[in-house]
Amino acid sequence: MSHRRPASNPPTLLVIAKEPVPGRVKTRLTPPYTPREAAALAEAALADTLHTVLKAPARRRVLVLEGAAGPWLPPGFDVVRQGAGGLDERIAAAFDHCDRGPALLVGMDTPQLTVELLAGVGRDGHDAWFGPAEDGGFWALGLADPGRAAALVRGVPMSTDRTGATQRHRLVAAGLSVCDLPVLRDVDTAADATAVAACCPPGSRFATALNSLAGVGR
Repeated sequence: MSHRRPASNPPTLLVIAKEPVPGRVKTRLTPPYTPREAAALAEAALADTLHTVLKAPARRRVLVLEGAAGPWLPPGFDVVRQGAGGLDERIAAAFDHCDRGPALLVGMDTPQLTVELLAGVGRDGHDAWFGPAEDGGFWALGLADPGRAAALVRGVPMSTDRTGATQRHRLVAAGLSVCDLPVLRDVDTAADATAVAACCPPGSRFATALNSLAGVGR
């Protein structure tokens, strides 16, 4: 049986991301978008995510990056390289950059992320925080003890419609009290991009970038 911990400190916030290079990111957006347009949308989504994380309560903010940082990176982040291996290995390794907990990791695919979604993490006494995605994956994973990430994440099959359920089961099976965050939609396809842009705050970089492409013939 799991037991709620006493309320803790603000978390380390981790963003795991790829450098938005044409042909290497958001390839499922092509078609209808060109690789350059898909990369522009990826950059806008990443920038929105980083700026939201910058406003959220945090002890430290870390960008776990594959590639090189660019002008889209605001000040206030430590930048570290992603580890090797599959996505499960890279997520687990990202938590190694936390000297202590709590810690929460998010991706670059949910530009509709808000400060309010992050504000309670680390302060509500849970052992873990889990943000499921509509496609069956997950957009957020938080641990009060980031040192347990390797055992909890490695071996979880990624990029399937059961990834989120399998990951959450791992947390529960380990006896952790899990706080479920709201379901969000990842940006993978053009339909996703349209739906997510409609959920973004007014003036978001992602919605602006998508709107700028709206008049381009497909």
